[in-house]
Amino acid sequence: MGLLVYSVWLLVCVCVMCVCVCDSCDVKPAQDCGCNTLHRHRTEEEEEDEEGGRNGQTAAHKYSVTANKEFVNKVKKEETLSKMLRMQGGWFLMGTDDPGIPQDGEGPQRRIWLEPFYIEEHEVTNLQFQSFANITHHVTEAEQFGDSFVFEGLLSEEVKSSLSHAVAAAPWWSPVKGADWRHPEGPDSSITHRMDHPVLHVSWTDAQAYCEWAGRRLPTEAEWEFACRGGLQDRLYPWGNKLMPRGQHYANLWQGEFPNHNTAEDGFTQTSPVKRFPANAFGLYDMVGNVWEWTADWWSVHHTRDNTHNPKGPKTGSDRVKKGGSYMCHKSYCYRYRCAARSQNTPDSSASNLGFRCAADITL
Repeated sequence: MGLLVYSVWLLVCVCVMCVCVCDSCDVKPAQDCGCNTLHRHRTEEEEEDEEGGRNGQTAAHKYSVTANKEFVNKVKKEETLSKMLRMQGGWFLMGTDDPGIPQDGEGPQRRIWLEPFYIEEHEVTNLQFQSFANITHHVTEAEQFGDSFVFEGLLSEEVKSSLSHAVAAAPWWSPVKGADWRHPEGPDSSITHRMDHPVLHVSWTDAQAYCEWAGRRLPTEAEWEFACRGGLQDRLYPWGNKLMPRGQHYANLWQGEFPNHNTAEDGFTQTSPVKRFPANAFGLYDMVGNVWEWTADWWSVHHTRDNTHNPKGPKTGSDRVKKGGSYMCHKSYCYRYRCAARSQNTPDSSASNLGFRCAADITL
């Protein structure tokens, strides 16, 4: 592995007004939790190797069902894979004409047609990813690089004392040696009592590898947003416009003052078990909050109303789209726990608030 060099670009924020529908709020500038600035830069040797994968194959192929077909029949899929729910597709309104964070390309609102598809009812868990890793011997990019980004508020004092630097634009993020999906907060942590929590520290490439091994794929951004909306039109959240209907928490988000104090009124200071909060009308859990979710699309902030049938995003790019926000999202910082909200990371990025769920085509 060549020398890993981290470079973080200062995020230039444009002050925008908070979107307030059925919720009262103070007008605050749109700020950012900084997780979309967590990029890895590789050496030339690593870039060249990426053309054919680090071992001559892409991770998605190497750990696909086809490449590992001898293992598939040994796995009890009802124990390993998430339940898939059928989405009927059809026309829906994607994006918004009243963006909470305009520079993210949340608009314009556009009418989109989708073919029917399947999507997993919850995010891929540590238990499920462990089964995949045990069978395929998949090594995540965080494990290959030797570190991953962790929110500093979750680190032990011992790990904090070993940190050499933090992210300039978001000092609550630090690259931590030994942080990976098995050790979410660094080498002195484990997932032993979090097997039903979403897997963390998985790059886009890792997520793609898991989905292909499972005979599935990552959802497109349009599919993800269709699923998130749960059949509701032009609403902020999967359940409507009010963040806490009847005073109930519907998602794992940050309460209190970010990044210094999380009051955990929803019961959690970090990830929560999947299916802990109410499902949307489609029966899908944690479509917002808990962890960010990778999608298949390349990132762009420019959209047209021309490509209306099963859009798959740009043909090329440098970043991939992630959706849904995470347990670190607060309205004053990273107001991205909305169906139309979006963000991005490089495909090799990994962090302590980033996971995924799979989708699949419906074949006749």
